Amino acid sequence: MTSVLYDAPGTRAKVRNVGYTVLFVAVLALVAWWVYDGLNSKGQLDWAKWEPFFTSSQPYTAYLWPGLQNTLIAATLSLVIALPLGAVFGIARLSDHRWVRAVAGTVVEFFRAIPVLILMLFANQAYSDFTDISSDVRPLYAVVTGLVLYNASVLAEIVRAGIQSLPRGQTDAAKAIGMRKGQTMRYVLLPQSVTAMLPAIVSQMVVIVKDTALGGAMLSFSELLSSVRPMSANYGANTIASFTVVAVIFVALNFALTSAAGWLERKLRRGKKSTGAVVHAGPGGGLEAVKAPGGGVSTRGDFTSGAGGG
Repeated sequence: MTSVLYDAPGTRAKVRNVGYTVLFVAVLALVAWWVYDGLNSKGQLDWAKWEPFFTSSQPYTAYLWPGLQNTLIAATLSLVIALPLGAVFGIARLSDHRWVRAVAGTVVEFFRAIPVLILMLFANQAYSDFTDISSDVRPLYAVVTGLVLYNASVLAEIVRAGIQSLPRGQTDAAKAIGMRKGQTMRYVLLPQSVTAMLPAIVSQMVVIVKDTALGGAMLSFSELLSSVRPMSANYGANTIASFTVVAVIFVALNFALTSAAGWLERKLRRGKKSTGAVVHAGPGGGLEAVKAPGGGVSTRGDFTSGAGGG
């Protein structure tokens, strides 16, 4: 028996695959035991090192929650600024004007090529030399600036690729009813490309959340990961336990982001399947959205204005 993608394994192949599976499980079990034995021999698994996270709220209220708040603030500000900025540069890279494409492409490629940590360090030094921003909030400004510059350039490429992934017929149909290029982009291309871009945008959101830790490592930004050092020092050098708890919080946070995005994507897809709304050229060259009776397609509209004839 064969499949479209591969030939079905025969008797020998099945036995070989079972052997590989058993070997992989055995190696994984040995690695897990080696890690457990090493941690246990160093006393990192003693209950005294893990007890504060299960019996007291102080590690969370004094260290983890303030760090998580700063992480969320930096990530939210970065995303709110970078997303529209990336959309602008992504659309600019599709402009009919060569100089617009050249400027947008240069900016995007320049900031996408620089590591985000270097952008944060440059921003921190620039704020220190040329502004009166207090040293207390300067790390936050530097982290947000670095994340915005880098992620806006990445999001610009995501937007450009998402728009270009649409069939050429979408643009041709919009032109046929008299839409200008700006109207085509706003009413036809961008709404349809959002669903295609959403997984990549969510992946970039996760990157933004994790990259806030760079500010804690180099700029003394009090984010979630930076809370490990004072917390482990205050509770008997339980470094492994502190890192584990912080890792679990990061996993939960990013899982919540991807789950919410997955729900939104499914909702958008259902909405596109069920809607009967149609955008068409109306009187005077304007645009109107009309839901045809029974969910059908309405062709009502003035095609003479904006279409150049008829």
